[in-house]
Amino acid sequence: MTKADLIEEIARVAELNRKEAEFVVETIFGGIVNALRAGDKVEVRGFGSFRSRERQARVGRNPKTGAAVDVPARRVPYFKPSKELRDLVNQSAGQPLTPDPLQA
Repeated sequence: MTKADLIEEIARVAELNRKEAEFVVETIFGGIVNALRAGDKVEVRGFGSFRSRERQARVGRNPKTGAAVDVPARRVPYFKPSKELRDLVNQSAGQPLTPDPLQA
């Protein structure tokens, strides 16, 4: 599923126009990115958590020439799925995944 597919699905399910659905998706993604930039953790219950991890500086190799290349330290985003999400992904294909949240 691409970002455009996600926007279309939100527009269809929530009965929003495409521009409103795009605003929702951009706001959510922007909030996650801003929190990770600030060093915070983002936790979505039943889905998973986003964190940033520190990678140490290291010496890498250029695959073409074999020359040593210094790779600087950096922060990388990391996603850890919740147990509930892992269970849903591993469920049999014939079983319904989750109830429709709009019918609750």
